[in-house]
Amino acid sequence: MNALRVEADESAAKVEELQSRVKALEQENLVKEQEITSLSHKNQILETEVEKLEAGIKEAKAAADESSQHGTQNESLQRKLQMLEDEAEQADKNLRETNEKLRQTDVKAGHYERKVQALESAQNNWETKYEEMAKKYADTKKELDDFVAEIGNI
Repeated sequence: MNALRVEADESAAKVEELQSRVKALEQENLVKEQEITSLSHKNQILETEVEKLEAGIKEAKAAADESSQHGTQNESLQRKLQMLEDEAEQADKNLRETNEKLRQTDVKAGHYERKVQALESAQNNWETKYEEMAKKYADTKKELDDFVAEIGNI
């Protein structure tokens, strides 16, 4: 009987532990989802910046072609073109990095979702086991009470 009580107490403790673990994983999942949203927004901003920079490069190239006669102006435009190309490369690099981080975050989010599902399943199993043990305990206690009452009548 004491063993049943100890097992029931252990089951209850395990359920509480699993519930707190599920809560922690759900919180972590929420943080990852927020990070995904943030990275998606940053990705959109970088794509817009890349488009602006590419437009600037086109303008600079057109201006450089028109002013090939003017040496000083041409050199200035060449520098501007080089600077815009460098910025475009940097923005493209940032975009690739952001996309990679987004992909990694998606993978992690999926992993944590699977963990949460597994822990919820384990929690349900422990709760079922706890309920069965509580019922067995109640049945055994009733049998014991009946037996004691029967012995008392003898």
